[in-house]
Amino acid sequence: MLVPIRTQGPLLSDVQWLGWLCLSRMSFGFILMAYSGSLPVLIQYWRMSAAEAGLIHSGWQLGYLVSLFIVGVLTDRLGAKRTFLLTSIAACVSAWMFALFADGFRSALLLFSVTGLCSGGSYTPGLTLISERFSAERRGGAMGWYLAASSMGYAVSLLAGSRIIGEFGWRYGFFAAASGPVMGAAIAFCVLRGTRNVVFHRGHQSGALKRFALVWRNRPAMLAIWSYAFHAWELLGLWAWLPTYLAAAAARVYDADAAVRVGLSLAGLTFAVNTVGSILAGKLSDRLGRTSVMLVLASTSVGCSLVFGWLIATPLWVVTAVATLYNLTALGDSSVYSSALTELVPQHLLGVAYSLRSTLGFGMGALSPLVFGVVLDALSSPDGSRGTLAWGMAWLALGVGAVAGPLVILRLRRSPGALSFDGATR
Repeated sequence: MLVPIRTQGPLLSDVQWLGWLCLSRMSFGFILMAYSGSLPVLIQYWRMSAAEAGLIHSGWQLGYLVSLFIVGVLTDRLGAKRTFLLTSIAACVSAWMFALFADGFRSALLLFSVTGLCSGGSYTPGLTLISERFSAERRGGAMGWYLAASSMGYAVSLLAGSRIIGEFGWRYGFFAAASGPVMGAAIAFCVLRGTRNVVFHRGHQSGALKRFALVWRNRPAMLAIWSYAFHAWELLGLWAWLPTYLAAAAARVYDADAAVRVGLSLAGLTFAVNTVGSILAGKLSDRLGRTSVMLVLASTSVGCSLVFGWLIATPLWVVTAVATLYNLTALGDSSVYSSALTELVPQHLLGVAYSLRSTLGFGMGALSPLVFGVVLDALSSPDGSRGTLAWGMAWLALGVGAVAGPLVILRLRRSPGALSFDGATR
């Protein structure tokens, strides 16, 4: 039984409510790029191998995995609103701990992992809040805006970081990124004042293990979850290494300091552009069907993974164009996976379904930055320089790991359960 709880506060229209919630999500996104945006500098300053650099990002993803698992269960028990607000406080504290005290491989690995552990509360609880407020016909577009806000946060972080790091150094870049969660939490507390907190009465319902089992036996839902997992392998590897790769590509044209600034700016540009992809993909999935959009975008991003690294010696505008298409398609279908899952499982199982999806998706996504770094180290020259073979094979590893995604989507498309949300079959 649903138990609605409405707190006092001003009433907002759906557009206003979603706009403010997106601004909050954008602000929480700053901290993720604090490390990736500084990596072209830190890999030299902290004297790290590519494997060590990738391991720090994997630590974030493992922490984020645990975080999403926990918040999924908390969302079912405490409600999405309460979970969102409580975890936003932890996100602020952990972000500033990382900004203040990370000073080398070991400290960064520990503190960035803790930051990831405290950062999941603005993701799946936010999606749950949107699924509670918007009908299925509008949900894909709304979730597209919400996930686009994440991309805009990454873009702003990289674009601002390129200037701050160049002028003041990487530590001040960390400080600027850590200010984002503080702003996001403040906005969330204001915008959600008038939003009801929905919890489920569990007096006659099974425990968490039973609910996980129900999701596991839901074949269409598990196909959607597995397709998301392969998507996460590719996407999280891309996010970890794109700024460094673009800086390496820019180094063929600019001096070392300028190459870092140019690389970060170009990476920020690709994130800014892919906000359009998230929004359009969500809206198109409402009209054309979830699996149709998922299949096109997943296939395109896998193709980009297979060729991207081999382009490092091509003109910088070519690398940037492919990077933009790559980032756009790799992220664009995230909102579609989220919308599909809300329509394949009952509302009272949505929290555990998101938790299971996060465990598989971010579990695979936690490995990909490390695998990328290991391949990059293995094929680098003895003097540490990295040529076309090293970069090509590293990006190829992401594509090979993600190639099963479109195959799983095809199986989902043929599944009887897909008929409930695939617009092409209506």
